[in-house]
Amino acid sequence: MTPATQLRVGRLTKAHGLKGAIKLELFTDDPGRRFVPGAVFTLQVPTSSPWHGKTIELVELRWYNQHAVGFFKGVPDREAAETLAKAILWIDQDSAEQTDEEDAWYDHQLVGLAVVRDGVQIGTLTRLEHLPAQDLLIVKTAAGEVMIPFVKAIVPSVDVKAGVITITPPPGLLEELPDEPDTDDATPDDAAPATDADAEPDSDEPAATPTPDGQGA
Repeated sequence: MTPATQLRVGRLTKAHGLKGAIKLELFTDDPGRRFVPGAVFTLQVPTSSPWHGKTIELVELRWYNQHAVGFFKGVPDREAAETLAKAILWIDQDSAEQTDEEDAWYDHQLVGLAVVRDGVQIGTLTRLEHLPAQDLLIVKTAAGEVMIPFVKAIVPSVDVKAGVITITPPPGLLEELPDEPDTDDATPDDAAPATDADAEPDSDEPAATPTPDGQGA
């Protein structure tokens, strides 16, 4: 029997209305199959959450202004819905099942792939971190582990069959930016030359003290 794995299909974002509804960010192109009444999801929440280690069952999925909104068993009001904000939804899935959904992969399919920038391999993906704000690719490089946000602008291509993840990181993400030149110590080209008045006196003798007018020394 092929072992089951888990597929991340959505994230609960915030409460909607007063009857326990919660807005959803969907990570599936087929919500009609994934989000059906009775579907049970494993919750990824902080250990301090009252929902830690629990599952949640969908009662109904509705659409409001093109935004998915879910109603769940055991979430009767807004106060309860707010305790689920930023929770990530996972489903148990047979790892042998292939998905036709765009940009949908199992974690185990990506771990070990080569991470390439400008046609050159810079490291290997060791794991993924699924955080409430965004997902991160943890890449092992010659200089150590680096974290890369798993967003389309930075990770434009994932080719599981070829074993390659292509990244286009912004400057400074993988290496330190060069130091800016220190302009404070630079001498302007048109600086005025020192004058005689600015020069230090050659003699170590103290300056003569002036006498009052009309009096001899």
